[in-house]
Amino acid sequence: MSGKFVPGAEAVRQQLDWGSLGWCSRPADTEAENLVVIEVTLAPGGGHAFHRHPQQEEMIYVVDGEVEQWCEEEMQVMQPGDAVFLPGGTVHASFNTSDRDAKLLAILSPAVGDGDGYEVEEVADEPPWNTLRQ
Repeated sequence: MSGKFVPGAEAVRQQLDWGSLGWCSRPADTEAENLVVIEVTLAPGGGHAFHRHPQQEEMIYVVDGEVEQWCEEEMQVMQPGDAVFLPGGTVHASFNTSDRDAKLLAILSPAVGDGDGYEVEEVADEPPWNTLRQ
């Protein structure tokens, strides 16, 4: 394969209870071996609770809105143009505490497996992650 255009209207979309994902690149769609790129929409009050990607680095870039971003036990409110780099295995979480949608671009590497290329371990119910936002 020499490359592949991914028109926004044709991207695979996934609706979740906290927002939505738009898969820009994953092995199942683009045959990418090293990149997973996801357009993430966090609904007002929504967010992805504490988790980690054991074998993947991640860069999260804020496209629109305001995001309460956690990197381990450190929190910053990120605005459009802000980004955070997360080495593999780093616990993190993203929350939208505003009254409008927030948009992120999540880029992970390498792709893991043949499907989404995305591996995740949820840790939100474990200490200390289950007490940080109280």
